Amino acid sequence: MSHKVDGLPPSTAVRSTGPLGGQVARAGDARDKAIEAPAAGDSLRLTGEAAGLQALQRELSVRPAVDQARVEAAREALASGTYRVDPEAIASKMLAMDAQFEGK
Repeated sequence: MSHKVDGLPPSTAVRSTGPLGGQVARAGDARDKAIEAPAAGDSLRLTGEAAGLQALQRELSVRPAVDQARVEAAREALASGTYRVDPEAIASKMLAMDAQFEGK
């Protein structure tokens, strides 16, 4: 069994959108001139959650990744033998994290 391939689908399936902003670079055209972008017609509005995440990202980007004072305090407590592990607190945090991952 064989099928003939014509190339293009029926004309109803092909729609032309026209050139963007009326400017189209052609093959062989000089590339030394910038093409101006069309006037901005699109807009973007962030949700409150997205704006909050951006603010948090800005705040975190200026803070150090590690709290050196807390690291030194833990190091000193370990060295002096005064560091105490609270298994109940660890288990509670692990269960809370597990619940977050499961969407409970």
